[in-house]
Amino acid sequence: MGIDDASISTTNPPPLVDGFARRIDYIRVSVTDRCDFRCQYCMSEQVHFLPKADLLSLEELERLCGAFVARGVRKIRLTGGEPLVRRGVLQLFRGLARHVETGALRELTLTTNGSQLERYAADLAACAVKRINVSLDTLDADKFRAITRWGDLPRVLRGIDAAQSAGLRVKINCVALRGINEDDVVGLTAWAHGRGMDMTFIEAMPLGEDAADNIAHFLPLGEVAARLAEHFSLAPSRHSTGGPARYFDLAETGGRVGFITPLSHNFCETCNRVRVTCTGELYTCLGQEDRADLRAPLRASASDDLLNAAIDKALAAKKRGHDFVAQAHGVHAPHVRPMSLTGG
Repeated sequence: MGIDDASISTTNPPPLVDGFARRIDYIRVSVTDRCDFRCQYCMSEQVHFLPKADLLSLEELERLCGAFVARGVRKIRLTGGEPLVRRGVLQLFRGLARHVETGALRELTLTTNGSQLERYAADLAACAVKRINVSLDTLDADKFRAITRWGDLPRVLRGIDAAQSAGLRVKINCVALRGINEDDVVGLTAWAHGRGMDMTFIEAMPLGEDAADNIAHFLPLGEVAARLAEHFSLAPSRHSTGGPARYFDLAETGGRVGFITPLSHNFCETCNRVRVTCTGELYTCLGQEDRADLRAPLRASASDDLLNAAIDKALAAKKRGHDFVAQAHGVHAPHVRPMSLTGG
């Protein structure tokens, strides 16, 4: 059931712009901090999850997203944890699909570990989802189990099969980890491109209780690109999603490779996004601790005026960039906030 439009303010709030004149048209919304994996770079194996009562309801998440759409957000990515382990999450997808159908929202998508795709792929395709990102760091089953601690690679691969069969475009995300999966990047890229899927590599970030391990396994993507260049011809691509990835076309495969480099190549000057946690906290930067409570204004009034005021105040204070490089070099302590809480 969707949110009654009568609960939305009759005012016409302006588009979202931060203090550095950057237009915010993309939000990543975590629907849960829970996950059925325990990836080394994302959460501790003995993580303590939030009480369910602390989470925004699916109705509140839908209303919150609708308020952002009314402010000019054109892309919503649902994340977690693992978004597909949230009970009843398809209700949220169905509610948000109406914004895609009206043209107000350009894209509704999600990032997933793939464990639940075999079950949900067809339903997602029916909810106006056209493409998804699947996190996959290796095709070696034993190594996959070691990285994810609980993950089952064959199940994830069946999920990718189901997604493609349902007509979803799939992009593979891989966190590059020195001494763990650096030897897999060529084979993983060839496999992804052979199935018509783009490939994006991401540098490990100093977040969570295991941030020190992430720093120890930090692998600059320049080294990943060098490994790929030994096997493929990389040419700068004209493709852009408006996000932080820099893309290259591979002549031999006909596919694209993206590199997201929060440490080795700061991309903050073009930042177009904010993140909302499953408890309704707005983080304007993944690498900063500044946050704003959106749950209180969301629950305080049926109008979105208080909510919009809180969003505007947070954006006005949004910093120019993150501190990942300083944290990686020990200048500042790494963030203890896990990646799973902030929404990937």
